[in-house]
Amino acid sequence: MTHGSLKPHFADHGWYGRVTIEEIVPLARDTFRLRFACPEMARRFVPGQFLMIRLSGSTDPLLGRPMALYDTVFDAHGAPRAIDVVFLVVGKLTGKLAEMQAGDPLEVWGPLGNGFPAKRVDHLVMVAGGIGQTPFLALAQEYLGLRPYGAPRRRVSPAKRITLCYGARSADYLAGVEDFRQTGIDVEISTDDGTAGHHGLVTDVLRRVLDRCQQPPHIVCCGPEPMLRAVAGISAKRRLPCQVSLETPMACGLGICFSCVTRVRDDAGHWDYRRTCIDGPVFDARQIVFDDMPRSAGPEAPPSSD
Repeated sequence: MTHGSLKPHFADHGWYGRVTIEEIVPLARDTFRLRFACPEMARRFVPGQFLMIRLSGSTDPLLGRPMALYDTVFDAHGAPRAIDVVFLVVGKLTGKLAEMQAGDPLEVWGPLGNGFPAKRVDHLVMVAGGIGQTPFLALAQEYLGLRPYGAPRRRVSPAKRITLCYGARSADYLAGVEDFRQTGIDVEISTDDGTAGHHGLVTDVLRRVLDRCQQPPHIVCCGPEPMLRAVAGISAKRRLPCQVSLETPMACGLGICFSCVTRVRDDAGHWDYRRTCIDGPVFDARQIVFDDMPRSAGPEAPPSSD
């Protein structure tokens, strides 16, 4: 395969190198926004893509971790110069990241993954659970016509309305809510313990939003798999288009290690394994075979009931 026939989001079109942290600021409980300068990467990113981050000069942990683009930062001349990612402390690498300071080095490679396609959408409904809101700030800004993304820059018809349905364990885990509201997005909150917004599931909020919609919306979602499956089911029953951004663990992000495979259904109803890092992380919700289906079933297994 020649370079010219490769998909534009394959690693051959990415950037790898060492960068310097500009700032790390807390956004919520155990949640931080990290910024580093990298014009080469920043100008290529589109919403929904991710990058891999690894501690520089350290083998503990050895592997990098995937993090979605939160947003790009522009210089005084309007050119992308830096990248923001948002992470939740859940393990060794993110724990060490939270302790780092401005001036510390990191190894990064990206942008990776396909990102969200640029489609004409009148009402975009974004559904996030846990740390799943991170890919949506850039997407919303693009659909509001506030910021361009990609090289060459993508052309996206502005949406008339954007709604974020955002669920978290409790109010102190809600991260970046004001960033979304200041952008002009309608934000609907739910928490498991009732400390903010609706006391219950984010899918309850989604149903209420959909019931109020005057025109059929386009749904995108990111978060834990049970939430993705529930949103996929809701969208299917209402015959609404829905895309899911998977949070599959990854080791390389380049399609080499096959550690991030997920089951994807084809048009004939059969399924096969696809690598989330290069075939995703964004998929049509109808394609995903969620984990209720026995893994012993082969490619001829029937579609999920959802």
